Amino acid sequence: MDKHIKSSCKSSHYHIRNIAKIRKYIDEESVKIVVHAFVTAKLDSCNSLLYGLPKHLQSIQNTAARVVTRTRKFDHITPVLKQLHWLPVCYRIIFKILPLVYKALNGTAPYYISGLLKYNTSQRKLKSSSQNLLVTPKVRLKTYGERAFVVAAPRLWNSIPLELRSSSSIDI
Repeated sequence: MDKHIKSSCKSSHYHIRNIAKIRKYIDEESVKIVVHAFVTAKLDSCNSLLYGLPKHLQSIQNTAARVVTRTRKFDHITPVLKQLHWLPVCYRIIFKILPLVYKALNGTAPYYISGLLKYNTSQRKLKSSSQNLLVTPKVRLKTYGERAFVVAAPRLWNSIPLELRSSSSIDI
């Protein structure tokens, strides 16, 4: 695991432990705000780097949810995450990457991100040419290569329905 990710996990666990110590003195809404400020912000930073590593990060989110709702360690976590309206980390990362791809393709993202993505074009008239698909580069390393933004973003983009890919607004 990358140094940045390890330090983020360590820092998140540190903050969760400290929040848990003062939890009984704070109402649930205030705890949510503190958790979002110290923990969720760390999970959201560099989402494209975290793509493909949800197992390590999901435990952080689960622990934070347990602190917020005062849920016991061995209670099932899925209903707790639903109650808090928190996406599991793997879906949260995808949810953060896809709007960035949309913005890059529509000229509202920074140029250095837009330059990484290219539409799949062909010399011949193919049915897939009207599908707004992106070129997914081939990778040599499965571990790091498939997690790279330049590979993960087109793969995720190509997997969503055509209605979303050809949407006229990011709000949709």
